[in-house]
Amino acid sequence: MRNYLSKINAILWKDLVVEFRTRERFITMAAFAVLAAILFNYSLDWISVSPEDIAGGLIWMTIVFAGLLGIGSTFHLEAQDGAFHGILMSPVPKDAIFLAKTLSNFILIYLMALLVVAVFALFFGLEIGRNLGMLAVVIGLGVLAFVALGTLFTAVSTGTRMGNMLLPVLVFPLLVPVVIYGTSATSQLLAGRSLAQTEGSMRMLAAFALMACFVGSSLFRFVVED
Repeated sequence: MRNYLSKINAILWKDLVVEFRTRERFITMAAFAVLAAILFNYSLDWISVSPEDIAGGLIWMTIVFAGLLGIGSTFHLEAQDGAFHGILMSPVPKDAIFLAKTLSNFILIYLMALLVVAVFALFFGLEIGRNLGMLAVVIGLGVLAFVALGTLFTAVSTGTRMGNMLLPVLVFPLLVPVVIYGTSATSQLLAGRSLAQTEGSMRMLAAFALMACFVGSSLFRFVVED
């Protein structure tokens, strides 16, 4: 078990060092998130629309679209010069590779998602202080489910001619539960609802995140071998 975790940690650390050295993916996602919040802010009629009523959906759609910009490059470096085949031929278990890639994507996209919440809170005048901790949990569960599915299907689309164009087509239908329950829980927390009222949506998000991680780690072997 310790050897297994050390292999995950080695891949995770390598990905994080490369990412935070270049910061290309994070800067791209952050720029998209800020621009989206600005456009939404100036395109809505605040006289007839309450920010708390629509902010949850806008936050999650921004997270999904911005996240796809970053997650589509998960195997970009490994795909160059046949390095990905070298990783697959190494003694590292395939599910360990998947979990390491999922964790590195989770850290990157979770930071971006927190930035999205902060930017929307700034532009929309949202009060997030009361339920900040629970909001961070909801965002984390949704992002985990998103990156688990995204990492799996990025492995499917990597190396294909359509590449990044194929990824949204594969992922979007499966992200419907994440958007539905994530939006529901986020909107309730932004409206100041109690934990009891958001507990159902949070449980569904947690269950979907665990299922996505399990299915992804189980199927990753067959995806990369094909």
